[in-house]
Amino acid sequence: MQILQHHQIEQIIKRLSIEIVENNIDEKEIFLAGINNNGMHLAQLLMNELLEISDIKYTLTRIIISPAAPLENEILLEIPKKKLQNKVLIIVDDVANTGRTLFYAFQPLLNTMLKKVEIAVLVNRMHKSFPISVDYRGIELATTLYQNIQVELSDKKEKNSAKVL
Repeated sequence: MQILQHHQIEQIIKRLSIEIVENNIDEKEIFLAGINNNGMHLAQLLMNELLEISDIKYTLTRIIISPAAPLENEILLEIPKKKLQNKVLIIVDDVANTGRTLFYAFQPLLNTMLKKVEIAVLVNRMHKSFPISVDYRGIELATTLYQNIQVELSDKKEKNSAKVL
């Protein structure tokens, strides 16, 4: 069942961008850290919109983590941690389910003195097992534990979609 079509995702990205600017209006620079591929793609779409609506400097980076086994491999942050000192960081992912991936995404940041960390997701599910609170959400869904959300993000906007499987 399709839950979001490309034009809806586009509207969500615009709304999330406005919320990010409103909540960080006095910042000179904001870092967006996309988790893996879909999180990074969503972070890029957000950054493109943010650059259209504000004069804040935005820097894009990626957090690489294995969602199925977050402790089996090192969790990597593609930017030197010292660049994040006293900065705002927004961690971006496509779907927040149990919160485990987001929880472990904080690991490489623990020895860094950040000003603020926020979380943005396209789809927030209601099955949190970890103490994660999403600051910016596209939609919130109450699904069964056995359902999956599949998000497809593409450079071609008309191909962006989200489905419940």
